[in-house]
Amino acid sequence: MVNRLSESSSDYLRQHAHQGVDWWEWSPEALAAATRREVPVLLSIGYASCHWCHVMSHESFDDPDVASFINSHFVPIKVDRQQLPDVDAVFMTATQAMNNGQGGWPMTAFLTPAGLPFFTGTYFPPEPRQGMPSFSQVLQAMADAWRDNRDQLTGSADYIAQTLSGQSDEVAEKAPDLRAAVDEIEKGFDLIHGGFGGVPKFPAPTLLDALLVKGDPRSLEIAQRSLESMARGGIYDQVGGGFHRYCVDAGWVVPHFEKMLYDNALLLGTYVRGWRRTADHDEGLRALLERTAYGIVEWLEREMVSEEGGFISGLDADSCDIRGAVHEGIFYLWNPDLLDDALGAELGDWAAETFHVTRGGTFEDGLSTLQLRGRPDFAKLEEVCGILLEERSNRFRPASDNLVVAGWNGWMIHSLVTGALVFNEPGWLELALRAAQHLVDVHVVDGVLRRSSRDGVADPAEGGSEDYGAVIEAFVALAGATGDAAWLRRAEALADRAVEAFAHPDGGFYDAVDTGLFQRPRSLTDNVTPSGTSALISGLRAVGLLTERAELVARADEAARTTWAAVAEHPRFAGAALADLMISDEARRGLKPAVAVVVSSDPFSELSRAAWRLAPAGSVVLTAPEGAEGLGSHLEERVDGLAYVCRGTVCFDPVSEYAELKTPLWSRV
Repeated sequence: MVNRLSESSSDYLRQHAHQGVDWWEWSPEALAAATRREVPVLLSIGYASCHWCHVMSHESFDDPDVASFINSHFVPIKVDRQQLPDVDAVFMTATQAMNNGQGGWPMTAFLTPAGLPFFTGTYFPPEPRQGMPSFSQVLQAMADAWRDNRDQLTGSADYIAQTLSGQSDEVAEKAPDLRAAVDEIEKGFDLIHGGFGGVPKFPAPTLLDALLVKGDPRSLEIAQRSLESMARGGIYDQVGGGFHRYCVDAGWVVPHFEKMLYDNALLLGTYVRGWRRTADHDEGLRALLERTAYGIVEWLEREMVSEEGGFISGLDADSCDIRGAVHEGIFYLWNPDLLDDALGAELGDWAAETFHVTRGGTFEDGLSTLQLRGRPDFAKLEEVCGILLEERSNRFRPASDNLVVAGWNGWMIHSLVTGALVFNEPGWLELALRAAQHLVDVHVVDGVLRRSSRDGVADPAEGGSEDYGAVIEAFVALAGATGDAAWLRRAEALADRAVEAFAHPDGGFYDAVDTGLFQRPRSLTDNVTPSGTSALISGLRAVGLLTERAELVARADEAARTTWAAVAEHPRFAGAALADLMISDEARRGLKPAVAVVVSSDPFSELSRAAWRLAPAGSVVLTAPEGAEGLGSHLEERVDGLAYVCRGTVCFDPVSEYAELKTPLWSRV
């Protein structure tokens, strides 16, 4: 027996298609069914690679008795938060407001038939545990309350919705003190292990990017130490490349093992920028940062490319052992005997020492994550990792979440383009172009960017400001790398749509188009990923620079003001906004974002690669052949083999050599 989720495009929803729960997808029809039956809605939100979502699904939703009770007393709705982030954001806000700031996934909410929440929570166990009621107890209590106190619940839901929808963010009168913001960030820096905060410990790429903008010694040291610690830690897959979600300890030893596209997309860009900022004489650190960037791309090519060329969303944390039992992280773990079996005694001992694999283990049951110790010979390291990767391929792989999300693809495309030009890797550019063409062919429908797709079919929901901003910036980067004006026209069209679709009365942007939810979501904090506002600001600045449309840059300036309060109040959670402010501060000090035009038919010419390596943050690079059309005035009266740099209204004399390019790119005017 299957339920109506069997036809969903979401892998997460399909994971529940076998259950006896009569699941609906989020839709007006589902709410209408609740109205018709006069019962509340049970809303369950999660995502395909969420460990505790799987646990609750198996413990409760697979239980026939639980399913029968749900069907009798509720209209159950399943939502994939990656497919409908606006629905997730609105009800997560409610969950946190109703639970002293606590939230997470799986999210469990009970709603009136009008879609307003009256009770919320997260994971509930099958039996009472540590003061937490069982899920069956919660279901019974909600059914009883709806039967006996419906008017009270409805009134409470109305009040909650009105309170949340009435909240607004104040726009700061003046820009925050950047020195104070950086000082606050430095206070949270882990002097021993790198990174920020306690546990769980997240990589924070947007924060590291902000510290890399100006390159002052203390900020650079913090960023480099964090990048090195993460690259050496168990949070990075030393064998297969790519980063896990976060760590459950301060030392980057034991991760939560899911791998997400957005983390790796942002971290790839950060590692490339970190490599650019690291001095040539620091060969060991540069080699480590480069190895890490290459590892991310190798993992991406091997495991994350859909048949249509887009990048899928992520890999689960859980997989099976040889007996078929499911464990978190088992795919990535080793002990000394497993290393010896794969490598032989001599190499096995070397690997155990290099990766800190001990008899006691760093995880459960004597198993260990791999941590890179010392400065091993990289040729030998890659030989060992190749053998271990081949051996690991015989294990049961974690499940994939095959949803293609526009914004996450945009971030990865942008990072691939940057990395391709910095490291001279044409294959990375081809990978980026194929993914971008998938977005054009599948996700852009009648001028509207769709949020997600699966198997080459787009879902109906429009993307949010996050998606538009990331894809705009990606398309601008492709225009710059290839000299193909079609990418610039596409970016410009999406920018015009976004400015209209997401406009907020205070000059900023909403996170989503208006879909009739009781609250239109907007968050101005940059958490794991940039906020929708920050993403769109970056996209508008890039497309405005390259199209020479000053009004788009001015619109970004206006929206940036709405992020100032977040930077002033909690800079650790406003990394992308802080980076934008850093770039703007540099502009006020004479280092305006540059447009560097390299006249060449070869995007990988020495001069073009030099421009990508050297350009200050916020700049755009354009490589195009002499006489190329559709690129405004950038190619007018310009000669093949030369690079032209303009910043604001000042243009410098053209140069023809790598060594000459740094002066116009970095001179303050």
